[in-house]
Amino acid sequence: MFNNIYRGKKVFLTGHTGFKGSWLSLWLIQLGAKVCGYALEPNTSPSMFDKLSISNRIYKSIIGDVLDYKYLEKNIIDFEPDIIFHLAAQPLVRLSYAEPVLTYQTNVIGTLNLLQAARKSPSVKAIINVTSDKCYENKEDGTLFAENDILGGYDMYSSSKACVEIMTASYRRSFLQDDKAYALATVRAGNVIGGGDWALDRLIPDCIRSINSNVAIQIRNPSSVRPWQHVLEPLSGYLLLGQKLFENGHKYADCFNFGPDYPIAVNVAELTKKIIEFYGKGEMTVVNSDSLHEAGLLMLNVEKSRKLLGWKPCYDFDTTIKETVDWYKNFYANDVDMFDFTVKQIEKYEGSIKWKNSYAIK
Repeated sequence: MFNNIYRGKKVFLTGHTGFKGSWLSLWLIQLGAKVCGYALEPNTSPSMFDKLSISNRIYKSIIGDVLDYKYLEKNIIDFEPDIIFHLAAQPLVRLSYAEPVLTYQTNVIGTLNLLQAARKSPSVKAIINVTSDKCYENKEDGTLFAENDILGGYDMYSSSKACVEIMTASYRRSFLQDDKAYALATVRAGNVIGGGDWALDRLIPDCIRSINSNVAIQIRNPSSVRPWQHVLEPLSGYLLLGQKLFENGHKYADCFNFGPDYPIAVNVAELTKKIIEFYGKGEMTVVNSDSLHEAGLLMLNVEKSRKLLGWKPCYDFDTTIKETVDWYKNFYANDVDMFDFTVKQIEKYEGSIKWKNSYAIK
C-alpha cells in the first residue's frame, strides 16, 4: 500500500483523538508508521480514541493545544517527523455560531502555528493540511466544486476553512519555494461517515443515539444534499497524497478534493432511511429547523485527484452505509473486540482499492 512509503516513517498527527484522527492513527500503524499524536482530550463520550485504546497503540500520544505554539514546536522538534497530517480543528458548523472566536483561533491560527513549527524541524518532508469541502463560496446552484472555484463560506466554520486555504497557499509561496523546504498540500473533504463518530449535531451519530435509545430520529433538513463518503475514502486520498509529496517533493504541493462518485450525493431523508434499513430498526420524524443557516446543496468535483493522483473512491452508497452501521451494531453488541473489527474494516477497504498499483503519475 502507498508504495510502502509509511513503513518505518515518523508521522506527526494532530487531531488524533478525534473521529477521523482515530481512524488515521490505526491505518498508519497498520502501514508500519511510528505515529506521534498531538491533540486535545477527546470531546465526546464515548469516543473511538478511548474505546479502542489508541493512546496505547501508537508510539506517543500528546495532549496539547495547537494554539500553544511553544509546546507544539517543542514536540515537533523532539519527534523529528518525516510527514505531518494536520487534522486538529474546530470541525462543527453549528458550534461555530456559538464559538466564532474559538473556531477562527483553532482553525486559522492553530494551522499557522503548525506550519511555522514544522519549519523549525529539518526532518519534515511533507505536510497534508486537512481543510473542508465547505471552503467554497456555495450558491447552491448544482455546481460540483472544483479546486479552482471561488472560496468563501456563509458560516464561521466554512469561512475559517476558506481562510486556511488562502493562508496555506500564501505560506507556500512565501516560505516553501526552496527545494529543501517541506512540500505542503491541502485536502478538501466533508460529510465523512463511519463507525466511531459520536459528535453532536452530526446526522449519523444523532441517528445511532436515537436508535439505541428507542426514540424517533429527528431530522431538520430532509432535502439537504451532501457528498456522503465513508471515512476511509478521504483518508486513502490523504495517504496517497502524502506518499506523492514525500516521493516527489513540490510536484504535488497543491489543493485536492476527495469525494464520492455520483449519484451518491443523496439527501438527508434518503440517508436516514437507509440507516434504519440496515440497522433493522428505528423511525424518522421531521422537525422544524432553527434559524441557523446550513447549506442545502453541496457537491464536489474530484477529477483533479483522479487525473493527478490516480485516486478514486471505492465504495458505493449502500456499502458506505452498511460498513458504518455494522461498526455501530458490533460496538453496541458489547462482546466484540472493536480494535480487531476496525482493523478488519481497514483491511477490507484496502482490498477494494483498485488504484493501488496503477498510480496516474509515477
